[in-house]
Amino acid sequence: MAWILLVLAGLFEIGWAVGLKYTEGFTRPLPTTLTVIAMVISIFLLGLAVRTLPLGTAYAIWTGIGTVGTVILGIVLFAEPATAVRIGCITMIVAGIVGLKLAA
Repeated sequence: MAWILLVLAGLFEIGWAVGLKYTEGFTRPLPTTLTVIAMVISIFLLGLAVRTLPLGTAYAIWTGIGTVGTVILGIVLFAEPATAVRIGCITMIVAGIVGLKLAA
């Protein structure tokens, strides 16, 4: 159950990270509200997950999910560059996430 909570926390992290772009510096009320809600949910779920998972592992996986998802959505939604170096770095992050999961 803790792993499911951690994955959900990571997905909400992606949501708030992408949401930051839509807030336009916290000047748009609806995107700002949704972004803050996603932040709170993400941190709450992470907090629940670390009750049973090792803190370092959980935090690294949470940030890894958020990083990979945010980079992918940046490429898809905001036409950020999808260079070989960026894709290679994403691959290394995913490998690290898998490694941490297997080691936990």
